[in-house]
Amino acid sequence: MKTETRKNGKVKRIREADFVQIFTTDLNGRLITLQLNPNGIESIMENGIGFDGSSVPGIGRVEDSDRLLMPIQNTYKLIKFKEEKIGFFIGEIYDEQGVRSCFDPRATLEKVLIEAQSEFGFRFLVGPEHEFFLLTSEEYNKKIHTDRVGYCNADPSDNGSYVRKSILKVLADCGIQFEKAHHEVTNSQHEINLPPLDPLKAADRTLFFNYITKKVAEEHGYHVTFMPKPFDGKNRSAFHIHLSVQNEAGRNLFYKEDADYGFSPTARQFIGGILKYARESSIIMASTFNSYKAYIIEREAPIKIGWGMKNRSSMVRIPQVNDPDKIRIELRSPDPSGNVYLQMAVLIGMGLQGIKENLDCGSPDNGSNYSKTNGSMLLDKNHLPKCMFEALVEAERSDFLRKLLGEELYSNYISLKIAEWEDYRIHVTAREYHNYLKA
Repeated sequence: MKTETRKNGKVKRIREADFVQIFTTDLNGRLITLQLNPNGIESIMENGIGFDGSSVPGIGRVEDSDRLLMPIQNTYKLIKFKEEKIGFFIGEIYDEQGVRSCFDPRATLEKVLIEAQSEFGFRFLVGPEHEFFLLTSEEYNKKIHTDRVGYCNADPSDNGSYVRKSILKVLADCGIQFEKAHHEVTNSQHEINLPPLDPLKAADRTLFFNYITKKVAEEHGYHVTFMPKPFDGKNRSAFHIHLSVQNEAGRNLFYKEDADYGFSPTARQFIGGILKYARESSIIMASTFNSYKAYIIEREAPIKIGWGMKNRSSMVRIPQVNDPDKIRIELRSPDPSGNVYLQMAVLIGMGLQGIKENLDCGSPDNGSNYSKTNGSMLLDKNHLPKCMFEALVEAERSDFLRKLLGEELYSNYISLKIAEWEDYRIHVTAREYHNYLKA
């Protein structure tokens, strides 16, 4: 009787929405959604809703296109925008009733977490940093910036402050609190940090955050972009991921009181795996052609593979904490253009592999890594890939990535990324006309 009462209460709450939307991502990480009539939600919650997987990049082929999107009931949130109320679900992709699709990126993260729990007894907490640009338009022009201020500028110079606060209010109305929010280094750039969660919930929340952020900005007449590197000579938008590991009793397994830097052997092995597999996993963390334009000296994006204490030039940074038992790592190579489920799955998978292989992370970076680059070398295995092509070559050779993603998802993902690279390779740009037309 209580179960039925809870179900009826949930259905009633869902029917308060003007529309219900189920969200997931394509393999590239772009949000996809189906809009539904709330009055038919009971059947959809039970049976899912069909969609054409061949029209969603990486999810299906034309000869095998039918997929089901199943709403996950405990992800439901009612979002109250200015002119409409949206019922928001995260969805799981199925090939058919009871058969989860191997192309669902969320399923990949689930698989990695199950392995970590069953094989090592690990539970993770992750806290992504959400960075984005708030612009006047989605068209590139000289008047696209909403401000000309920088890091942590105070009101009222920060014209986007009101939009940022509006985003936080909508999040709070949906039960999501924030840790801090501020203007970032680059003109029109903002950052919002949310509290740590288990990886699956944090990834789901990222989809929710991205949708909310774009929708609220649109209500204010602005455009939000998660493009990593929109402007020459400026910092990128990153997607730094903070991660810690606990056992079932909640003890931080990265901390050991009498060890160097307070690091346990588990922490050293975990970081060792990230360092070893960073190059071949780069196409997941920095997944677009534009991503690699950010890996440049003195712009806060990592270049060299390494780890450091409080070092923002390091790929893996160990943030300063007041309580040693709260030690965590921060991976600084990802950006927000990627698929968040795959990014978190691969981050954890690299660390687990480091433990399996009993790797060690070696000594921390000493000083700025930006002063240690060799600009005359085209290929340096101690550095992250300089371009998408180099990242694809590394991924193509990677048994680790192939095994972690599964053969079918790996194949679809790499095919998508090769097609993206090829499209840029053969496209003639305005700069080429300027430099070569008179040759």
